[in-house]
Amino acid sequence: MAIKKILQYPNPALKKITLPSKGVGVEERLVAKDLVETMYASPGVGLAAPQINELLRIMAVDVTPKNPGSGLIVLINPEITTHSGERIFREGCLSIPEYTADIRRFEKITVSGLTPNGERVTINSDGFEAIALQHEIDHLDGILFIDRIESIRSLFKRKIKDKKKKK
Repeated sequence: MAIKKILQYPNPALKKITLPSKGVGVEERLVAKDLVETMYASPGVGLAAPQINELLRIMAVDVTPKNPGSGLIVLINPEITTHSGERIFREGCLSIPEYTADIRRFEKITVSGLTPNGERVTINSDGFEAIALQHEIDHLDGILFIDRIESIRSLFKRKIKDKKKKK
C-alpha cells in the first residue's frame, strides 16, 4: 500500500472514462488499498481511482469523520441502480481544492458493485453518504463537480486558513 499523489484539475486523466473491470484481481485489490490509504491521509471523505492516475473503476468513501454513515465503502464497478429525491449540497473535491459549489444530487440512492474480495454488494444510502458516493462515481465517468454547476453564482472560492501565526 502507498499514499499516492492526488491529481489536480486540469490534469486530463481526470476527464477520462473508466471501463468496468472484468473481475477482482491483484491489480484491483492493490489500487483499492492505495485509494483507502490516500483518502485517509487527505482531508477528504472519498476518492476515485482516476484521481490517483489509475484508470480502473474503483472508488472509496468514508463519511464517518464528518457524518456517521456506513463506515468505509470500497467498490469496484459501482453502479447506481435506483435513486429518488433531490437536494442541493455544497461540494468540494480533492482534485479541485480551491473551490466548492452548490450541486444538485439525488437524496437517496442504491449502489451495487463488487468488494475488493469479489463479493457483490448492494448499498442503500441517503444524505451526505449518498452525495459522496455520487461524487466518486462521477469521477469514474470523467465528470467533475464543476461540470455539474448550474449557475456560476453557486461556485465559491474556498477560504484557506492561514496556518502562520500573526505577530
